[in-house]
Amino acid sequence: MSEAWQIFADHVRLSVRLTPNGGRDAIDGFETGADGEAYLKARVSAVPEKGKANKALIALLAKSFGIPKSSVSLISGDTARKKILRIDGDPEDLIGKLNAIAKN
Repeated sequence: MSEAWQIFADHVRLSVRLTPNGGRDAIDGFETGADGEAYLKARVSAVPEKGKANKALIALLAKSFGIPKSSVSLISGDTARKKILRIDGDPEDLIGKLNAIAKN
């Protein structure tokens, strides 16, 4: 099984599977897909049109990490359920927060 993140010198890349129209904004932990790839499961109440769900995901992650929204950016998956996000900051600190978030 692979990790849902990749560590770089000044940021972390996080794989996310987003469910728009999810009824609420929440992080539902980590999961491994049939392809063996791990990802963070997240849901947002926003609809998947005009980037609203992506913006809601960025806001959710920024709030969960306690960082500014400008520190989270979408690398790929603009219109797909599976996305890769870049989260700027100290990788060790970010991984610690990721693990804590996933356990809640």
